Amino acid sequence: MGDVEIRPPRPEEYAAAGEVTVQAYDVDGHLAGDVGYDAELRDIARRAELAEVLVAVDGAGEVVGTVTVVRPESAYAEISRPGELEFRMLAVAPSARGRGVGEALTRAVLDRARRLGIRKVVLSSVDSMHSAHRLYERLGFARLAERDWRPFPHISLIAYQIDL
Repeated sequence: MGDVEIRPPRPEEYAAAGEVTVQAYDVDGHLAGDVGYDAELRDIARRAELAEVLVAVDGAGEVVGTVTVVRPESAYAEISRPGELEFRMLAVAPSARGRGVGEALTRAVLDRARRLGIRKVVLSSVDSMHSAHRLYERLGFARLAERDWRPFPHISLIAYQIDL
């Protein structure tokens, strides 16, 4: 996407990136029955300290998307194993949807894995995030059903992987 820059967030962008993440999850109903996940989604500073955060910034300098890149056995790892890169909390501002922001962020994660020499990328996604699943499948991700899991009884996460 030509009009969006993908890069690490600046500290002064942390609040905006956190808000974009919460709004993206909330508008699709993924925070219903929330167990405090909104606070975790907002906390870009902590994620930037313990993982790698990327933001999509439009031509006007507005944060329109974000993703967290996670190494195995780190604080934010959920399903990754040694030799795999994981990503979490992919979010696109509702106002920026349909512009390829999610794809640009996902491709940036894949590029990051390649630069690190990692040949597999994995992720978990709420089972109802159908538009995200279509994006992942279009980019070549395949289901990784043996790593599906439930962080809480009412939340089902399904896993995907791609071999690079």
